Amino acid sequence: MSDFNVLAIDQNAADAGPRFVKSLHETGFAVLHGHPITETEINGMYEAWAGFFADDTRFDHANQPGTMHGYYGFKSENAKDSKFKDLKEFYHVYQSAPVPDGPGPQTRQFHAKLLEIGAELLGWLDRESPDEVRAHLSEPLSGMIDGSEQNLLRILHYPPLADDVEPGEVRAAAHEDINLITLLVTGSEPGLQARDTEGNWHDVPCEPGMITINAGDMLAKATGGYYPSTSHRVVNPPAQENRSRYSMPLFVHPRPEVQLDENQTAGEYLDERLKEIGLK
Repeated sequence: MSDFNVLAIDQNAADAGPRFVKSLHETGFAVLHGHPITETEINGMYEAWAGFFADDTRFDHANQPGTMHGYYGFKSENAKDSKFKDLKEFYHVYQSAPVPDGPGPQTRQFHAKLLEIGAELLGWLDRESPDEVRAHLSEPLSGMIDGSEQNLLRILHYPPLADDVEPGEVRAAAHEDINLITLLVTGSEPGLQARDTEGNWHDVPCEPGMITINAGDMLAKATGGYYPSTSHRVVNPPAQENRSRYSMPLFVHPRPEVQLDENQTAGEYLDERLKEIGLK
């Protein structure tokens, strides 16, 4: 099995930036601790949204055609090129879009804190990336998100597996993220895996309270592939651990007009990918 060394990085350490760049370049992933979001805040979010997903009133918040926010029902999305829908339901939170009253205030605060961390991480990439990588960018990465309203906090619920799950149906099939970087606080249950360059799957190490960071396709495009958008998935649990799993990734997105490369803007690329995964 090849080496897949995802580094755990203290956000406050003097060498945090260089180590983050090294880990993201070599694996597409990094793990962050020492950040300002507490385990109490994370657990509070999971509890609040577990209540939302347990209540039939969630259907009153269903996503409306022509918008991207709101509730998406079970089996709404598929990974690119997958013939099965993922075994999950979710709610899309954007800065300027409605959020259910119950979890709303803490969710707004959580979204803002994660986005602030994401902006700092992009600043590390701006400072620590090799000169040829920075020269490839149409503008600094941290500037690409200035004024962006596209930053998506996705609250995910993977229900316990039903008895009629077909072979090949999984909680989240292998995929790459669309955006610049993703910040994922530790899920309520294990299951996240990443694939190395030789095709081997690895559990992504992340202790309670830590944040897993991964590069998305937009970052790979904008940097000429220097930061790989690594395939990852959420595997089904063993029978003895068949219970709900919750996770809360923040997908950090540039403004739609940002030029990713000579061929595509961020908005054009996002539109293309949303159609591929069945959300548009």
